[in-house]
Amino acid sequence: MTGAHLNTANGRLTIEGVADLERVRAVGRTEGYSIGPETGRRATRTGGLPGDERAGSRPMSRLLARPDVTRAFVAGAALVAGYVVQRLAGAVGTEATGGIGGAAVALTGANFVWMGLFGVAVVVGGWSNFKRAAFSIVRLDFNMAVLMSVAVIGAVLIRAYDEAAVVAFLYSSSDVLTAWSVGRARRSIRDLLDAAPPTARVARQDGEAVVGVEDVIVGETMLLKPGEKVALDGEIIEGTAAMDESSITGESVPAERGPGDAVFAGTIDTDGSLRVRVTRLCDDTTLARIIVLVEEAQGSRAPSQAFVDRFAAVYTPAVLALAAGVVLLPPLVGGQPWAPWIYRGLALLVVSCPCALVISTPVAIVSAIGNAARNGVLVKGGVYLELMGSIKAVAFDKTGTLTRGTPELTDAIVAPGATGPDGVPLTVDELLCLAASLEASSEHPLARAVLRGAEGRGCGAHAVSGFRALAGLGARGEVDGIDVRIGNLRLFEGTPVAEAAAPLVAALHAEGKTTMLLATDTRLLGVLAVADEVRPGAREAVAGLRAAGISHVAMLTGDNRAAAEAIAAHTGVDETRAELLPEDKVAAVRELLAEHGAVAMVGDGVNDAPALATATVGIAMGGAGTDTALETADIALMADDLGKLPFTVRLSRATLSMIRQNIAFSLAVKLVAVVLVFPGWLTLWLAILSDMGATLIVTLNAMRLLRVKDVR
Repeated sequence: MTGAHLNTANGRLTIEGVADLERVRAVGRTEGYSIGPETGRRATRTGGLPGDERAGSRPMSRLLARPDVTRAFVAGAALVAGYVVQRLAGAVGTEATGGIGGAAVALTGANFVWMGLFGVAVVVGGWSNFKRAAFSIVRLDFNMAVLMSVAVIGAVLIRAYDEAAVVAFLYSSSDVLTAWSVGRARRSIRDLLDAAPPTARVARQDGEAVVGVEDVIVGETMLLKPGEKVALDGEIIEGTAAMDESSITGESVPAERGPGDAVFAGTIDTDGSLRVRVTRLCDDTTLARIIVLVEEAQGSRAPSQAFVDRFAAVYTPAVLALAAGVVLLPPLVGGQPWAPWIYRGLALLVVSCPCALVISTPVAIVSAIGNAARNGVLVKGGVYLELMGSIKAVAFDKTGTLTRGTPELTDAIVAPGATGPDGVPLTVDELLCLAASLEASSEHPLARAVLRGAEGRGCGAHAVSGFRALAGLGARGEVDGIDVRIGNLRLFEGTPVAEAAAPLVAALHAEGKTTMLLATDTRLLGVLAVADEVRPGAREAVAGLRAAGISHVAMLTGDNRAAAEAIAAHTGVDETRAELLPEDKVAAVRELLAEHGAVAMVGDGVNDAPALATATVGIAMGGAGTDTALETADIALMADDLGKLPFTVRLSRATLSMIRQNIAFSLAVKLVAVVLVFPGWLTLWLAILSDMGATLIVTLNAMRLLRVKDVR
């Protein structure tokens, strides 16, 4: 074995090289883990750490059958029975529990019973903790398990049997409850796993067959009925349907999909029958890659978590030293009695356990990343989640980010006095029909925009004779007996057509639009304008970012200034930088970093890669089905929905706030409890109760991040 990594967020142990599974299992048992090999793509659902299932919707009988729950139940029952027998035997106070220098317990039959019951509670309730402590001591790792074990054993040695039993029981209960609450935060991964069915209905030579997704190969045809989930990524070859893609994109409104469109594993065919050609194997679907990335992100250490871990590593030995000082110094130096100071030292060990402090950050990170994934935002790690919360400025690329990235026909204006072949005044529809007739043979993006605009108005193309493309200028041909040209202003330069069109062209250019003139040799028939349309919700997204606390929003584009300023005016950005090369965008991001400290760059994940890498956080559009976006960005917006950005900022800042709250609360509880140790006001059971309570409070508080909503 050359290396190993345990991801406690998803319960997966990754081993590099060759390993003896039985030895690995044996080591895992010493730490309280049940380890088994993953089998198949869905093994994450059941494999790994027992905590991965502790939050599941299990029947009560199965829940009670779990060893950790059983131990806590037995310890609790023994503790209650011990107290009952103790009280019935009349053994109370010092007479019952003795203590160093105190009266010995009378060895009656009843006393043997309650002492035995307390012993059962100590052994059963503290069993897993004792095992972890024994293994840790061998490695000189003085962790929380060591602290608790020393406290329980010490309580037994000073004959505080009932308090030792209470501590063991409360700690075992704390283990169960903490694992349950942490497991609730892990549900995000299980929800993603449950999104895709384990089988697919495919067309085979001998008819339809339902087979496991592992047995489907690329190129096979999946068959989908209304209401069924898509098992694998593919491309529709027949049929249309409204697809519920919320499991991938977070978008609740179904999207219309037809032949040639991509569909993703885990999405739902709501209303149509489809034939889909499989394009990805089960382990390579968009959903599978998202699951892997979310698991890795939940296992990564955020800056706050790394700080807490370093703090705990120093804190635990320091507490042991302090407890030793509390036990030894007053009796040795001040002549104080041993019993109360030993007791106070044990209480100090119990209350000083940094459980709440250690667990506060990872639960918050896991909860937030899971919530983001459910809402169509893929965060690649806790570090990026925290960094996003510190962002002061956001820079947007224009094409494909603030805009759709494909030109669309925006204007079709008939020239004054223009007439058609029959001498009748030309209509807008007739103008579009003439333009579409010439553009039908062209593959230019502007030509495609004209054709889509004409089709949208029901304008069909006419027959064209003598068609000829004019490179860099346009095209010409004969339509209905008229020699017609379509192209830019340069095509008609020096003619009456250019002179007639100049004012209108100038006005459209000022709006950031690209123009095409339709004319004969001597007469202007009309002007068409094409523009890259602003994404729906872009303006609202910019306003939402400001409301979320972003102080500056910029747009960086390689497009001309007129087009850039038109988009800027529509979206409401604060600053526009146009006609930028890729290296210019990097320089612009660096300037923003110098001015604002932390900057997020939003781009398409390909052309803007240098700027995305330079920014504090790189955010890619088009995560769903886009390999580059999933692999290169720190954060990916799966549905190209800019409205998710304010949600992401609010979630990140809520996460930072939650982490700070939890750390401050954990330290405050410890400080108060430690102060109570010295006057002797802190009992062992109260110490463990405060420790357990603080742990549960910070865990449940962090889980509130699962409920942060995308409010729009």
